[in-house]
Amino acid sequence: MQVEVIKNKKQYQAALHRFEDIFFAKPGTKENKEAQLLALVLKDYEAKHYKIDAPDPVEAIKYRMVQMNLTKKELGEILGYTSRVSEILNRKRKLTLEMVRSIHEKMDIPLKSLVQAY
Repeated sequence: MQVEVIKNKKQYQAALHRFEDIFFAKPGTKENKEAQLLALVLKDYEAKHYKIDAPDPVEAIKYRMVQMNLTKKELGEILGYTSRVSEILNRKRKLTLEMVRSIHEKMDIPLKSLVQAY
């Protein structure tokens, strides 16, 4: 199969099926090289047609809290304001710039997610 830029959904589906067929090809083989190229064109098509927006700041924080097994008290220590945690998680208070910096640094949440309007 010759790998080309994907221009429509039919080509996308065909490329996806082919990629699934050759995904476990041995390194150095023709199929492995084809799989690498298909991965790139599939990624490009998906980035253009299946864009996933970053979650809003509160949802990103809640999700990361679950991943890190953090309590509200521990989040308060990260924020620097234990009394503000419930207000922030309930969307009654906005994050300050210092809070955003601290959350980004200590919880590794992308700035793009933290600075969105919500």
